[in-house]
Amino acid sequence: MNLSPRRARGLAAAIAMAITLAAGPALGWGHRGHAVIDRTAVESLPADGPVFLRNYIGLIEDSATLPDDWRDDATPFSKMEEDPNHGWFQEQFAFLKPIPRSRFEFILALEKEQQRLAAAHSPEAVRTNVRWTGTLPYALVEVYGHLVTGFRSYRERQTHGEDTAHIETACAMYVAWMGHYVGDGAQPLHVTIHHNGWQGPDPKDYTRDPKIHSRMESGFVDAINLTDQDLLRRVPAVNPLDGDVFDAVLAYLSKSGDSVEKVYQLDKRGAWTDPKDTEARALIYQRTAAGATMLRDLVYRAWRESALPRTPHVPGPTDSANPAYNPETGSAPADPSPSLR
Repeated sequence: MNLSPRRARGLAAAIAMAITLAAGPALGWGHRGHAVIDRTAVESLPADGPVFLRNYIGLIEDSATLPDDWRDDATPFSKMEEDPNHGWFQEQFAFLKPIPRSRFEFILALEKEQQRLAAAHSPEAVRTNVRWTGTLPYALVEVYGHLVTGFRSYRERQTHGEDTAHIETACAMYVAWMGHYVGDGAQPLHVTIHHNGWQGPDPKDYTRDPKIHSRMESGFVDAINLTDQDLLRRVPAVNPLDGDVFDAVLAYLSKSGDSVEKVYQLDKRGAWTDPKDTEARALIYQRTAAGATMLRDLVYRAWRESALPRTPHVPGPTDSANPAYNPETGSAPADPSPSLR
């Protein structure tokens, strides 16, 4: 078959897109990266935090990549629900400001934009949907809420002299669950459309190889034998995160995105296959320490929030009397986090 140069380029682009679509959103750090982030976070909790979690470090480490198992093709309902929770491809929803304080409002906004783009015959319509934008911050703050509730139950059982072993285990699982999303958010390739190779115009000739993701986060991390000792000295003193949790999470993800090009620059000179490369090591230490710090701070914040009196918003988020209630979603966006002061 003889193709003109223009048609050949178009066919090559279509093939590249098909390969990327088939690959799907990438997994997060390998088990070592996630486990080290979680261990470091728990180890660096201050004395007035939920230090009982240190008794469950083994469980938390073992469960660090459990949310990736929920993305198995053999369990399609689980996979469809879970896949978007591991990414936040910010370029895909640059049109959306501010980011809604509701998973359902976010999905609804994407649907309306997708319909607009499709009506204009824009190729962008194909990826303007929840699977190709991600829902990572929503998954993270949703599990954060579970952890606050778990800690509150722990406190109540302690007050009444009841056994706390089972609720302690539940809290440890919530930490591992939330920790996975925090860890994914620390990986720059989880917050960009360039998660599995460079997409679109490529004037700097970055690789389009989807294996860049695993070269960095699994191959290199395993090769340097990353441990908690590498991170503990890089984790600063606890930040109480007195402001809004959702805003803090969005800022954290945006900061992670600042390192996307650095990942590709290092790959271009083969750094991710050289465990002695000091610049590549420095980036891994920086990003995993950032993940451990954020997880530690969120756990500490959840612990302190669990000590506050329960003051639910009245009317609640699913009450149609709520001034912010949206009949299209059946709910109102979440209120800002309560102050710890």
